[in-house]
Amino acid sequence: MKSRLPIFILALCLTIAARAQAADKLVGIHSARVLSQSMPWIAQDAGLFKKHNLDFPMVFIPASSGVTAAMLGGDGEIALTGGEGMIRANLAGGSDFVFIGAVKNILTHSIMGKPELKRPEDLKGKKVGVTRLGGNPHYFAIQALRLKGLDPSKDVTFIQTGGAPETLAALKSGVIDAAALTAPTDTQATAMGYNFVIFGPDLKIPYAATVFVTRRAVIAKRSAVIGQFMRAMADASRILHNDREFVYKVLGKQLRLTDRKILDAAYNGEIKALEPRLSLRAEPYQAILDDIAKTDGRAKKVKAEEMMDSRYVDELEKSGAFDKS
Repeated sequence: MKSRLPIFILALCLTIAARAQAADKLVGIHSARVLSQSMPWIAQDAGLFKKHNLDFPMVFIPASSGVTAAMLGGDGEIALTGGEGMIRANLAGGSDFVFIGAVKNILTHSIMGKPELKRPEDLKGKKVGVTRLGGNPHYFAIQALRLKGLDPSKDVTFIQTGGAPETLAALKSGVIDAAALTAPTDTQATAMGYNFVIFGPDLKIPYAATVFVTRRAVIAKRSAVIGQFMRAMADASRILHNDREFVYKVLGKQLRLTDRKILDAAYNGEIKALEPRLSLRAEPYQAILDDIAKTDGRAKKVKAEEMMDSRYVDELEKSGAFDKS
């Protein structure tokens, strides 16, 4: 009887090789269907996750508060979202969120309104749509209204809609009078005849608007996998900033948006506010801390730099990842 040992060894080697080639799974979350959060979509369609040996399922959860809860519950390992929810969780204690890269460090939303609403004061007594209370559009609306001399807690009523497309739909149906929107939805609203009641990009409000965030515990266990993901995002960032035709195809697929004029206006307006090198800056996080400190003294004891880890962006810079053709 011939020995089965060589066959067993061959089968074992094939199994080991297959496992070695298997992509690393990393579960992600994003909080808005907008241009500034399009890089994972770009990476998927461009084959970048496969290139970097990643299996990256991504879940949509509107607003950073919802993303925060999901990550604390173990439902995601990395997120592309606004930073306020994570900062509040860190201040409350028991969480270890850390920011490892940034796409947008200022808010570029605007408050769009019905044709009869032309000035900020026209918003008094009106219903303003936001995706979620505590999300980026809500934060922007509060800050913008204050800057224009209005009291957001008294002068308007905020209505939660669920997402950017839903906000636009609510505006179109008349459920709300105005809405906090960003690209490309603000451009779509303009095409429908709505006004810029407050044009947000001119305000340049510092804020961790679109950032990559994970947990220190995840980095401790899966630092190499996080590095693979960030390399994929560096590649996606180059496409985002240099190949608008590919970006338009991705947006058309994900947002069902194909109108060239709307895409051009949205891209030209938003791309100037995005960080091509995923640069982390202290000011956006400090702005959130300063705002929270008005009602929570714990925020005064924390420095923005304590919540940032630039190791991955630094490695990408040293490797020339942002400059490769």
